[in-house]
Amino acid sequence: MIVEIGHFALILAACVALVQGVLPLAGTLNDNQRWQALAKPAATLQFLLIAFSFAVLAHGALTDDFSIKYIAGHSNSLLPTQYKFASVWGGHEGSLLLWMLMLSGWTLAVAIFSRTLPLAMVARVIGILGLVSTGFLMFILITSSPFERLLPAPADGKDLNPLLQDPGLVIHPPMLYMGYVGFSVAFAFAVAALLSGRMDAAWARWSRPWTIVAWIFMTAGIALGSWWAYYELGWGGWWFWDPVENASLMPWLFGTALIHALMVTDKRGGFKAWSVLLAIGAFSLSLLGTFLVRSGVLTSVHAFASDPKRGVFILIFLAVVVGVSLTLFAWRAPKATLGGKMGLVSRESMLIANSVLLVVATGAVLLGTIYPLIVDALNLGKLSVGAPYFNAVFVPLMVPVVFLMVPGGIAHWREARWAQLGHDLRWPALAAVVAGVAIWTLTERGTWLTGMGMALATWVVVGLLMQIAIRMKKPGRIAPSFWGMHLAHLGIAVITVGITMVKTYEVERDVRMGLNDTVTIENYSFELVGVSDVDGPNYKALRGDIKVTKDGKYLEMLYPEKRKYFSSAMPMTEAGIDSGLFRDLYVSLGEPIEGERMQWSVRVFYKPFVSWLWYGSILMVLGGLLAVSDRRYRKSANSIAQ
Repeated sequence: MIVEIGHFALILAACVALVQGVLPLAGTLNDNQRWQALAKPAATLQFLLIAFSFAVLAHGALTDDFSIKYIAGHSNSLLPTQYKFASVWGGHEGSLLLWMLMLSGWTLAVAIFSRTLPLAMVARVIGILGLVSTGFLMFILITSSPFERLLPAPADGKDLNPLLQDPGLVIHPPMLYMGYVGFSVAFAFAVAALLSGRMDAAWARWSRPWTIVAWIFMTAGIALGSWWAYYELGWGGWWFWDPVENASLMPWLFGTALIHALMVTDKRGGFKAWSVLLAIGAFSLSLLGTFLVRSGVLTSVHAFASDPKRGVFILIFLAVVVGVSLTLFAWRAPKATLGGKMGLVSRESMLIANSVLLVVATGAVLLGTIYPLIVDALNLGKLSVGAPYFNAVFVPLMVPVVFLMVPGGIAHWREARWAQLGHDLRWPALAAVVAGVAIWTLTERGTWLTGMGMALATWVVVGLLMQIAIRMKKPGRIAPSFWGMHLAHLGIAVITVGITMVKTYEVERDVRMGLNDTVTIENYSFELVGVSDVDGPNYKALRGDIKVTKDGKYLEMLYPEKRKYFSSAMPMTEAGIDSGLFRDLYVSLGEPIEGERMQWSVRVFYKPFVSWLWYGSILMVLGGLLAVSDRRYRKSANSIAQ
């Protein structure tokens, strides 16, 4: 009975979302404040109904209610409790319910934290979010209900995908979804500005903190996904240019561009139309990512659905959202003022150049992601676009993006003098040249690309230190957003070092090892001292005992595993990793090789600075948190509202 009530709560939530979407927006047209005031209570009620439905599904997973078709297909009585809970979003239907929980949560947050904003603006924003919610709830109810019954109930479930039975699954999808869905708030503010005809600095100032929070979650989600792939898949890689990875990268790139464009719109009143277009684009790319993951056009460990009807529904929904918002944009954008004048060399010009480059980079990723799908759909054959394309196209576009971080932070608003800018940049330039040439010429495997990567990282770090020193000399309190911006940019520099070093200096060996065999890389010796059977809660594993020494001195033991889950014939790899500040030692155990002497295939890596990829991501997240904590956003909202 409780399951049917959970399904009924979703139907009620769809009705409430429709009311939330229609009446407040209609109230803004005839200045009916009673209808406008319905937005907040409707948003609250919708969240409570969806939260109840989610709790019902979670209860079913935790209590092994296999009469629920979704639970029977994605859980198992032997699953550890944390993975039973994570199975709620381990499949298509449940992940959509999590998406809706996040969307209703964002809408409720807007209702709670927008008390100082004009009632009409709040009604428009919450109304637009209500219409988006209506679309997704209809999608769930028509094609993807997680509450379908399976009678008679099976004795046990099919189990969760073994790849997803990992602590990263418990954290990674909610983080990523919070980012995906969070861009809907920036989209709602942008469309609300178009509807009101007031494309001024006010909407940009109101939407900036929401955009930053969404970007924080997106950054954390992408970083967690990269880390999960690194330690779970056994390949030793951290980014594979998988189409579903690209589906999360594209809205992140647009969101980054949007944050920088909103800064110009807020500070100088410029690029209003560009900021609106970026807000529409960021959310549209989030919907495109949803289409790629759930339409069945992709085969990936990330992809959930394989039902073409679902893909058609999302594609129509995407077309409606993009079509209506771009039509509004074409109607209102020509009326937007240009804002203050700016010189060819100014902070505004560099920020806008940065955002344009990010958009071009997004286009390059989009082309490489969907072009093979288009070729396949037109029956023109199979085409694979892999890392060589993305590395050749995407990386060169990122070089000027990183380069412009320094002059973009030093240059004055409106217009900067060439001579003064050159004088300010002399020390970062000198440090960058010295660092780049040194690592290129003084290291054994260094190349000009290694030198360029380290030069860029040094350029950013020294430039940040200069900007901080210049600001410290000025009177007045330094806002948290200043520190947040520089911490996030420092994170980019740290990631640049990590990519440069691991790409240049990593060592990989694929070997056959029997008991007491040793392989040595970079002064580290790996000895297979034993292999044993291990029983897990829902799997059996073969575990290797690898003794690691350096220059003859014992360091530690690593325990890579080859697992076979009871519900799946597919073997899974659990790598043994010794992670340090400046290097990782990575070992994965392969299949046994029979012969005169029992051996196993073993893959051993030495990965310098690879952990800096995630340290840099942490710095970016912390920078975003500092920036969004700035009280100026709340003061600005108050002052504009008044």
